[in-house]
Amino acid sequence: MSDAQDCDRDGGGYRIGVDIGGTFTDVVLWNLAGARTEKTKLLTTPDDPSRAVMAGIQQILVDNNVSLSAVDAVIHGTTLVANALIERKGVKTGLITTRGFKDVLEIGREWRYDLFNLDIELPEPIVSRPDRYEITERTGPDGTVITPISLSEIDGIADSLAASGIDSVGVCLLHAYRNSAHETAIRDRLAEISPTLSVSLSSDVSPEMGEYERTSTTVANAYVHPIFKTYVDLLVDGLLELGFRKDLLLVLSDGRTVRQDTATQFPIRLVQSGPAAGAQAASIYGAMSNERDLLCFDMGGTTAKACLIEDGEPERTANFEVARVFRFAEGSGLPLQIPAIDMIEIGAGGGSIARVDRLGLIQVGPDSASSDPGPACYGLGGTEATVTDADLILGYLDPGNFLGGKMTLDKAAAERALQNAVATPLAMSVEQAAWGIHETVTANMAQAAAVHAIEKGLNVTNFTVVPIGGAGPVHACSLARKMGIERMICPVGAGVASAIGMLGSPISFELAQANMSRLDAVDWPQIEAMVQDMVTRGQNLVRHAGVSENEISITISAMMRYVGQGYEVDAPVDLATIQTGNISAIAGSFSDAYLKRFGRTEKMPPEITTWRVVVSGPRPPLLDSIRVNHQQRASALTPKTARPVYFGAEVGFVETPVFDRETLGPGALIDGPAVLEEVESTLIIPPDFSGEVDEGLNVVVSRKDQTS
Repeated sequence: MSDAQDCDRDGGGYRIGVDIGGTFTDVVLWNLAGARTEKTKLLTTPDDPSRAVMAGIQQILVDNNVSLSAVDAVIHGTTLVANALIERKGVKTGLITTRGFKDVLEIGREWRYDLFNLDIELPEPIVSRPDRYEITERTGPDGTVITPISLSEIDGIADSLAASGIDSVGVCLLHAYRNSAHETAIRDRLAEISPTLSVSLSSDVSPEMGEYERTSTTVANAYVHPIFKTYVDLLVDGLLELGFRKDLLLVLSDGRTVRQDTATQFPIRLVQSGPAAGAQAASIYGAMSNERDLLCFDMGGTTAKACLIEDGEPERTANFEVARVFRFAEGSGLPLQIPAIDMIEIGAGGGSIARVDRLGLIQVGPDSASSDPGPACYGLGGTEATVTDADLILGYLDPGNFLGGKMTLDKAAAERALQNAVATPLAMSVEQAAWGIHETVTANMAQAAAVHAIEKGLNVTNFTVVPIGGAGPVHACSLARKMGIERMICPVGAGVASAIGMLGSPISFELAQANMSRLDAVDWPQIEAMVQDMVTRGQNLVRHAGVSENEISITISAMMRYVGQGYEVDAPVDLATIQTGNISAIAGSFSDAYLKRFGRTEKMPPEITTWRVVVSGPRPPLLDSIRVNHQQRASALTPKTARPVYFGAEVGFVETPVFDRETLGPGALIDGPAVLEEVESTLIIPPDFSGEVDEGLNVVVSRKDQTS
């Protein structure tokens, strides 16, 4: 079939979204003209993640008789960066910093995340002390050069870097966010002496205040840069061999999309690209059902994450943490100063391992069976009891129809694993052990999500849960019940929602620049010039990615706080306000943002710490395409089969109808208990819930006592 025929069949080109998870790699093919999405899921290949990506792309193209040359864009999100930091599988990295500041990585913030733990464990610095090098130079907080840089010292440092086998180096000089000249000089000199050495500058990666956070972010970027570049090069070469001649696009941790060269320069900004795309998908699903206050619940194979979406927009943050020593202990990880969607890890995933602790309590995670060997029921050599094994025993999963029949689950292997790990130690039946695992993991997730919402000052009982990920719809009703939430939107394609979200992500990039000043003392001509430069750089990036000039939008904001505070809020500002130096307008914007965040304002002078610019292209019209052609779907319910499903000790196993979700059309009413199966995930509706299929084919699930 020719390329033209491929496009003409549905009247237009295609886009492909690929999300790599800890257990599965998800691929979605979207044809804009035909308003159609096709999906596939296959096991991740941890030894070389690009193998699963290429195999998934080839599979979905063959299944749909499409040539890769007919594809307009491939958009990708990956866990490679996060895994490299968590598992410490980056390259050997060095640090060059201002003399006297080599121990910033160990000094940290000088506070303890657990005041009562005398043996507190902190994350090991990425760069060991012998690999940190000091150079004579000094720049003041206003950008003034106090001590000129001694470039003659660079030659000796370069020799030491080579002798130590260092492949990548981070350069983080004091106050370089105000004047990057010294860092640039170091990079240029190293390029002459050691042209193969990877160099990351703090003035490029994180030009913001916060010495520890800026240094941590810069060395983390340096640590993963070579392996990420190699990975992207492999993908680009593989796609080229298959006939794809366009740029590879990658999703950042803030849900925005950039070209491969931009992503390769700042790989640290992809540390949670997949989950961020999932939050974007949840926003789209909410818009389909006219719901704007959402709790995105993303439970995959390795972890479960939650994101609060208020008024249709995911919560965002400029400070992120990765590779925590203790999963739920804030402050126990490596701080990253990057723009990100504010998602928190709230629990275990389908592949998380269950065990009995010394107190005789069931614990789940953080260890995971991953995709190799995977849960015991996968039959790939795994023997540990996992959440997926428990779900199979409880009847939530069909052993003969997992992944639409592509995999057969071994129920006997799951029973053996649960018997050995939980049932025998606690003298209970396998079914009781499975229910204990299910309740433990769900209760932990509900508690963590509720605490996160409380910290944000939000009452989530008024929110709507959007479960995504392969295991999200299985646990969604139990989670909602424990959190006191009455309503859920269970989207079609929930198991590949992150890949779907990538398809709806705009080409966009955020730039930040620190410039601290009290609001009443801002040098407005200087700020205007700085912001205009940021806008120009951002425009060049998105134009380079194929966005037309007339499609570009620009958003400007100032990170502000009251004088003496340590945390900022994001206050929207427009360019005209900066050009006129309209202090009252900016103060009003700050007061509104502060009041929304904290419920009050203070009678103190405000100050600005950082300016942010977001330059974006148009958002692809994915919302309309998700409203797939459903004329062939019926509103009448005809179960394809029935099986016993466990709903707790009081109810036990209940013979439950099983429906093929692909056959359910708008208006279909589902009275719990019920099981709705699709290829990528399974929705469990307990006896105290009921559902209705809406016009977008989402199943809107509610507590029965709230159903009119």
